[in-house]
Amino acid sequence: MTLLQEAIQNIQGANKETMEQARKRIDALCKPPGSLGKLESIAVQLAGITGQLLPMLDKKVMIVCAADHGVWEEGVTSNPQDVTLFQTLNFSKGGTGVCAIAHITNAKVVTVDVGVKGDIPSDAGIIMHKIKHGTTNMAKGPAMSRKEAIQSIEVGIRVATAEIALGANVLGTGEMGIGNTTPSAAILAVMTGCDPLVVTGLGAGVGAGGIEHKVAVIKKAIEINQPNPKDIIDVLAKVGGLEIGAMAGIILAAAAYRKPVVIDGFISTIAALIAYKLEPKVKDYIIPSHASEEPGAKIAADLLGIEPMLHMNMRLGEGSGAALAFPILDAACSMMKNMVTLEQSMNLLAKR
Repeated sequence: MTLLQEAIQNIQGANKETMEQARKRIDALCKPPGSLGKLESIAVQLAGITGQLLPMLDKKVMIVCAADHGVWEEGVTSNPQDVTLFQTLNFSKGGTGVCAIAHITNAKVVTVDVGVKGDIPSDAGIIMHKIKHGTTNMAKGPAMSRKEAIQSIEVGIRVATAEIALGANVLGTGEMGIGNTTPSAAILAVMTGCDPLVVTGLGAGVGAGGIEHKVAVIKKAIEINQPNPKDIIDVLAKVGGLEIGAMAGIILAAAAYRKPVVIDGFISTIAALIAYKLEPKVKDYIIPSHASEEPGAKIAADLLGIEPMLHMNMRLGEGSGAALAFPILDAACSMMKNMVTLEQSMNLLAKR
């Protein structure tokens, strides 16, 4: 049995009994029913994930997966490709957006090289699982082989499993890869059968040809490679990215070990869709963070049946939105642990 098959086999749905207990406790708290909105549904979800009425999420880990994309050479972005390399090195130094946000919640940031173009020093503080130096240009052929696509997912499973073994009880997904909104939009276009124009946005900076050129490149890649929408590994291999596959693996591992996983924006949601296609029960473990500015983000979220909790006009990536959502999970846990019930409140009042 492969690592991927083992992870999928170990995924069970959320604990419905604990979720019902959580709902009853929340309804009994000293507040109007439903008055804490999404905080209540998050608390119920966390109870179902962990099997604990009063879960504790005190060991947060953001896993940032980094890789390059051969389609960059088509001019789909205005950013130099070597930004992936030097920004990946910045994660271990704590100088990136996600690091700054993760710092306020004491979240650990782990960076993984899945396919960065170029060599990263062995002492850079980066976990090395490089499969290849970036994907092949999907506008000229498959981005990677089927074997490499599976390897990318298994990288995510390995890294997440190792962090869970060290005590992580909530994970977040993040990515770094110049040009990676292009394969993300391509994957979504294949999965929905829609015109790529509908799901394609500016990314971190669209190339000189604008959205029209970016869309044309995606259409060409789909036409050349003919990815099978009924085979998500085939889609990932032909028009996907190594870091996208790795994030899907993180989500699968989180579900297999009954840990909540907070996903970031557009690219993380595409990874979540891949994980969902491999095993639908992973949806129970996914907590969406923010609504990305990318046009495909809402379509991807709707397809998965999730609703982001934050609307911050963010589109940085890196896992920045996921890190920003961690305190909301803390608040949900605190509500369950520290709020008194109406009955307790009345008893306290009677004793005065």
